[in-house]
Amino acid sequence: MEKMEEKKRIVLVPVPAQGHVTPMMQLGTALNMKGFSITVVEGQFNKVSSSQNFPGFQFVTIPETESLPESVLERLGPVEFLFELNKTSEASFKDCIRQLLLQQGNDIACIIYDEYMYFCGAAAKEFNLPSVIFSTQSATNQVSRCVLSKLSAEKFLVDMEDPEVQETLVENLHPLRYKDLPTSGVGPLDRLFELCREIVNKRTASAVIINTVRCLESSSLKRLQHELGIPVYALGPLHITVSAASSLLEEDRSCIEWLNKQKPRSVVYISLGSVVQMETKEVLEMARGLFNSNQPFLWVIRPGSIAGSEWIESLPEEVIKMVSERGYIVKWAPQIEVLGHPAVGGFWSHCGWNSTLESIVEGVPMICRPFHGEQKLNALCLESIWRIGFQVQGTVERGGVERAVKRLIVDEEGADMRKRALVLKENLKASVRNGGSSYNALEEIVNLM
Repeated sequence: MEKMEEKKRIVLVPVPAQGHVTPMMQLGTALNMKGFSITVVEGQFNKVSSSQNFPGFQFVTIPETESLPESVLERLGPVEFLFELNKTSEASFKDCIRQLLLQQGNDIACIIYDEYMYFCGAAAKEFNLPSVIFSTQSATNQVSRCVLSKLSAEKFLVDMEDPEVQETLVENLHPLRYKDLPTSGVGPLDRLFELCREIVNKRTASAVIINTVRCLESSSLKRLQHELGIPVYALGPLHITVSAASSLLEEDRSCIEWLNKQKPRSVVYISLGSVVQMETKEVLEMARGLFNSNQPFLWVIRPGSIAGSEWIESLPEEVIKMVSERGYIVKWAPQIEVLGHPAVGGFWSHCGWNSTLESIVEGVPMICRPFHGEQKLNALCLESIWRIGFQVQGTVERGGVERAVKRLIVDEEGADMRKRALVLKENLKASVRNGGSSYNALEEIVNLM
């Protein structure tokens, strides 16, 4: 693409959380490579990323988010936190845009904001600026949110505790059941429905960008475009479109040296994301099950992820010794590099969307242990649609852990999943090459702006 005579600016507004920041910064990098200037708006609650990783980006802080420290998220829970974040940020964001326009002239081509930062829509409308919504989650999750919004509008609160209701298929969304909707772990249903309604009703954007791939979610993308009535662009997987260092946590690269000593496709990689917390009893059962599987394992145990512990000090010494005989524990790992390592044969995951895409891109089958929200939807797709993983449900116990690992790494079933995962891997990589669906979508977005 020819260099633009005059660089137009794009303003990015991510949710201040690892799973949202990473793909947003990848999107910003892709657009920067197309000739746009990038301004990232962040809050004091959680710095989006180190500016040294993005020397060409401008970072602007909106001060009102100083009133939302991390303890507020822990106290309120995710839904109430998002309500509070949107309420406290709208006025300061408008001031921020006003200052940018005064200082730099009318060079803002577009505001791209995370779907959960819906306060941005009001500022875009007030200053007559184009806006685009960015979703870091799957298209299927977007469709399910439309379902939840309609349930809310119709005053129909589904009794999710009713086993019969849980197993009922959602209309036109086979094989999605009501129990698969992203409702667990987020608080009272009525408030979740209200949040979904706010997100849907306050959409004034001219388009939606999703970090997904058309070959993975073609039916959901088609349904979503019908529901929203605006263009929907599948632009993923963004992490292979560009490389952008945006981890909020320090990565321990010593695990790569450990992986270099393991046999091909023998290692189970375990990482449950940047938010999930487990009880000590569950961790102990996992440790014993992993050891009994006789397979080497790389285990990410994030500081604070074991309830009541700073890290692993609550685990008995004999368990730590047992784990070290067959496994390797780190606080955080360079996940994309780990999944691409030839020693890794499977991924035990919470099934966050970023992790799901990263695993598919490397052709790695998955053991699915979803905890809440959209993770259940992703696990359902992995197990029932793409057939490159299976779910581990119920109470974690060592026998179940051992069986799951052997099923994925040793059994023929796991080998079949790996074959299907490798086919998807090639399809996803083709999507970002010249002429691929995601490559073409990026060109369309550039032309739109």
